Order: sequence, then structure tokens, then C-alpha cells
Amino acid sequence: MKKSRPILWIVIIAAVGTAGYYGWQKYGSPEAGKTQTAQKGPPRPAAIPVSVAPVQKADFPVYLTGLGTVQGFNTVQVRTRVDGQIDKIAFTEGQMVNQGDLLVEIDPRPFQAVLDQAKAKKQQDEANLANANLDLQRYTKLGEFATRQQTDTQRSTVAQLTAQIAADEASISNAQTQLDYTQVKAPITGVAGLRQVDIGNIVNSSTQTGIVTISQVEPISVIFTAPEDQLPYISEGQKAGALKVIAYTTDGKKTLAEGKLAVINNQVDTSSGTIRLKAVFDNKDHTLWPGQSVSTRLLVRTLKDATVVPDDAVQHSTNGLYAYTVNQDNKAEVHKIKVSYAIDGRSVVDEGLTPGQQVITGGQFKVQPGSVVSTAVASSDPSQNKVRQE
Repeated sequence: MKKSRPILWIVIIAAVGTAGYYGWQKYGSPEAGKTQTAQKGPPRPAAIPVSVAPVQKADFPVYLTGLGTVQGFNTVQVRTRVDGQIDKIAFTEGQMVNQGDLLVEIDPRPFQAVLDQAKAKKQQDEANLANANLDLQRYTKLGEFATRQQTDTQRSTVAQLTAQIAADEASISNAQTQLDYTQVKAPITGVAGLRQVDIGNIVNSSTQTGIVTISQVEPISVIFTAPEDQLPYISEGQKAGALKVIAYTTDGKKTLAEGKLAVINNQVDTSSGTIRLKAVFDNKDHTLWPGQSVSTRLLVRTLKDATVVPDDAVQHSTNGLYAYTVNQDNKAEVHKIKVSYAIDGRSVVDEGLTPGQQVITGGQFKVQPGSVVSTAVASSDPSQNKVRQE
């Protein structure tokens, strides 16, 4: 037994050494690492994260955008029609005045005196006419005892006094009109501007300086322009009904009012190649104000069942426009496209894409044709900014 123990240990040590050698040959040597790498193959490239959106078929409104200026529907510079001193100002600057409201009162006493004088003159002539009629009746009753000349002369006197009374009535009417002009009233309904005179000033009908300017703001108008090449579309749409016009702030961020196209100017401006247009707005809330600059959109027509994509999907190159789509293998494909209209973040694609395809709207700078992508689609709820992965 004592001699067999060393032999047993030698056998165990030899077995452990043999197992270690085979393990090193299989897993630890450089040749083994190369073999494993060759079996696994080259590493797959990482997917590029992108955002996608579907190509849709929808009705697309075609708007003509431009800049316009708001004008009062009617604007009147109020002037005096008689000379005199202002005794009363009956309006407040910026006030909404109605047609017929008293604005200014001029000293009426000189004009009242002229009226009274004309009335008195008429009464005098009426008394003379009554006496002349009595004399004519007397001459007529005398018959052959009155000469024909006396009778004819008396008839002439009656006719002259009758005509004088008619002239007196005209003088009274004129004097009454001049007296009425001492009360300057609003000719239209609108907003009163800054007054140009104060109480105690002397005003004259011959001066060009007015008392105040009144602008009608309900309704109100906007004058804007459109390219002359769009005139046939505008005229065609106008025949079917008044075209809708939307007024925005000059930065285009806030909608001010919606109105209708009222007038197409009778000639094109040859220097700029544009046509002037006039739109009318109800303006009940007074969001539009005379002299204000606005951005306008004129709805010319609506394209039915157009192919529509987000503007972010449209890319530019030296060879034209293109867009990336994602196929069923999550690989990017490039398509040359033609775009006819782009409004409100959407573009109409005439060629290159079909409804139902998925176009890449974000992350295109990393994408090449054939690239593997990882898509994210924006939520349909505009109140959420989350994306979902596909």
C-alpha cells in the first residue's frame, strides 16, 4: 500500500495537466479567439433613430399669402360749413359715435338773427300783398269807373308781392339751414379720432383743417395684393361665391378676423406685377383698426384628394427635392419628389410618393439609402409631446 500511493498521485497530476492543456488550447490561445470571431461574423451596425409620419391623401386648401393695410370702410373728415366760434365740444376722442350725434356747436346767435330778419321780411311782404289784393278788388268792383291801366297796374303789384314772398321763404329756408349748420353732427357711424379744435376757437368753412376724423370700423376693409398670375384662379373662384380671406398679425401667429373678398381692382400694377384686392370684415370685436398692417390669406381653391406630407419630410439638394421613406425591413429609401404647394407645415407632393408610405421627418442627416433605422411616430394627440417607438 505504501508503494501504490506515489503512483496514484502521479496519475492524478498527469490527468489535471492534460485537462488544463486542452482547455488552454481551446479557449486561451490566440488561434481559438480568431476561430470564435470567425464563427460569429462581423458586428451588425446600430439602427439610426428617426421620426416618421405617414403620407396622407387629404383635401388641401390653397391660400395666397400677402401683406395688407386696414382701412376704414368709410372715412370722413368733419369740417364746419359756417364761420363762427365754437361754444361746445360734445364728443370724446376715440368715442364710438352714431350717425346724427352732435359733435360741435358753433355760436348760433348771428345765424338766428338772420333767420328772424328773414321771417320779419316775409311778414312785411305778406301785409303789403294783402293790401294790394284789397286795392285790386276795389278797382275790379268799380268797373268802368276805374281805368284799365289802374287795374292792370294793381294786378302787377300783387304778382310782384307774391313773388317777393316766395323769395322771403327761400331766404328763411337758407337762414334756417345756416343755423342748423351751427350744430355739427356725425355724418356716419364710426370711431372719432383726435380733435383738431378746442372750445373758443374760431372756425371757418374755407379752411382745410377739419374738426375731427371719423372712421367706420363696422364693417372694415383690408387692401392687399396678389400676384397677377393668380388672377384667373381668383376670378374663377369669385364667380362661384365670395372667397374667404383671413387676416393675421404681421408675424402670422395670431388670427385676427375672417372676411370675404369684395373687390378685384380694375387693372394690374405693371410695375410690380400684382393686382390690388379689397376684403371686407364684420369686425364686431374691433380687432382690426384703420392703418393697421396685417398678413392676409386668400383661399383660392381646395385640392381634392391631394398627396400630403409634413414639410420636415421634404429635403433639398442640388438635384432637386427628395424624401426618405422606410420600407418593411426598416431600411431607408430615397425618392425624388415634386412639390407644388407648402402651407401650414404641410406640402403637396405631385410625384414621387404614394399615400400609406412612411416618410422620415427627423434625423435625416444621419441617414443614407439602405440605412437601418429605428422609427418613432409622433402622438396624434396635440396636447402630448410623447413619441412611441416602433
